Amino acid sequence: MGLNVLSELDSLMQLFPSGEPLISHAEHIPSALTPEPYKSLLVHSHHMTVTMESHHHCTVDVRVLEEQLQSKDYCRKILLLKSGTETVVQFGIVRLHLQYISQPVRDEILAGKIPLGRVLINHNVLRQIDLGAILKISPGLQLQTIFQCGAEDVVYGRLATIFCDARPAIDLLEVSAPLPLKT
Repeated sequence: MGLNVLSELDSLMQLFPSGEPLISHAEHIPSALTPEPYKSLLVHSHHMTVTMESHHHCTVDVRVLEEQLQSKDYCRKILLLKSGTETVVQFGIVRLHLQYISQPVRDEILAGKIPLGRVLINHNVLRQIDLGAILKISPGLQLQTIFQCGAEDVVYGRLATIFCDARPAIDLLEVSAPLPLKT
């Protein structure tokens, strides 16, 4: 994996250190080689909230697993779930640079009730999503527990940065729950 990709992945994972590994191995893969349905879910410049809702044919809820508020950053580890269920569709780690986000948007994000993408859309925040890398991931014990999968399973995720009003406001690790590959 490229040095920048590895350092960004490590940087996000170290926000929430744990005794159990999140990822046992990650490989940066070319977007063109990402298998479906993961390619449709990850290789785009749209919010994952909207993409997951479209793929799963329902709205999604956010569950904040852990969070920390630092001087200029708000970080959280989250799950997106099919609305009204315990079905996990995505795991994520988010680092928000608060100085680039308006107070009303910040307040709604900090409340942790609405998925990040939906908050930005609802507030008409001018945003651009920069896809950093597609990752082929062997889940560690944490992801195995979250996704109820085994160590032999493979999941796919992405690193991305969301620019709000042309400023790099949000760094993301987004990992899709395991799905059957399309042939």
